[in-house]
Amino acid sequence: MSANSFKREKRILKRSDFVRLTKTGKSIENRFFIAAIASNSYEKTRLGITITKKTGCAAKRNKIKRWIREYFRQSRHNFRESLDINIIAKKKAVGISSVEAYSSLQAIFESVARKRDH
Repeated sequence: MSANSFKREKRILKRSDFVRLTKTGKSIENRFFIAAIASNSYEKTRLGITITKKTGCAAKRNKIKRWIREYFRQSRHNFRESLDINIIAKKKAVGISSVEAYSSLQAIFESVARKRDH
């Protein structure tokens, strides 16, 4: 597998981790996405994705998840410390293009990096 793959250890998979992020993590929000961020004890930044069924059909939800994973895969080298990041898609995210999704995710990840640098 290539170095740019999105391996299992770089994902948040346990419900307890998602609950911890929701309760104790900092939140950043824009028009299409919400990000919950907290430090973790691992040596890598991990990503979790939450999209409810109210958002749309499975095909639309999966497309949004692919965009989020791809953007994270390409930009995870920007994080100096190990973080847990849960990206929550809003209902508005269903009708957007990939360009809008990437620019929205870029704004979220840049604000995460700014908050962590201070």
